[in-house]
Amino acid sequence: MQSNTGIVDRQRKTLLSTAWIFVLLNMVYADILGMLRPGYLEFLEHISQQLTSSAVLLFAVLMEIPISMVLLSQILAYKANRWVHFIAVPLTILWVVFPALMPSLGDSTPPSYVFFASVEVVTMLIILRFVWKWPQPQKRREI
Repeated sequence: MQSNTGIVDRQRKTLLSTAWIFVLLNMVYADILGMLRPGYLEFLEHISQQLTSSAVLLFAVLMEIPISMVLLSQILAYKANRWVHFIAVPLTILWVVFPALMPSLGDSTPPSYVFFASVEVVTMLIILRFVWKWPQPQKRREI
């Protein structure tokens, strides 16, 4: 029989996982809308010729962090879950904010990217606060 604490813990994990899905959807749609800018596809073709396989691997690893958090939020125990979030949230915020600080195509950062990045960062700060305030589950006493 699952205790009330176990149910609350499961709900908390589900909420965290759902929040990460929300962040990921915003990241994807920010990129999709970014491709609609005039000249963006030509820019991608140009920049792709200059990227090394190591740089592409780094981008893949950074993108895998929020993707992994969808699953890890559900399966990790309390202590590991908190530690992983304390690492993943700041790294993912940097991954979201860094491109906004380096506009491409000689333009300023598009308002759509600023909007999506703002939603992503605010959501991740809420995730971080939620994890910070996550009370340690009480150990079950054996009778």
